[in-house]
Amino acid sequence: MLTLYGASIVTLMMLCYALETRSPWFTLAFAGSCLGSAAYGFLAGTWPFGVVESMWCLVALRKWHLARKCGR
Repeated sequence: MLTLYGASIVTLMMLCYALETRSPWFTLAFAGSCLGSAAYGFLAGTWPFGVVESMWCLVALRKWHLARKCGR
């Protein structure tokens, strides 16, 4: 089940990343999927992966915040 979750969340993450230019909401969804991917990393026992994905979540949240602020 953990592998299925990981594959699904990474697929969602890549889909949201590909669609980011269409709407800031895809950037927010990307941030959420990064957080889900981080959870997968920690659950799978690969904490460096979890840490990096957590940082990507923060980067995406900042990008979303700036996009919303600029009215994009």
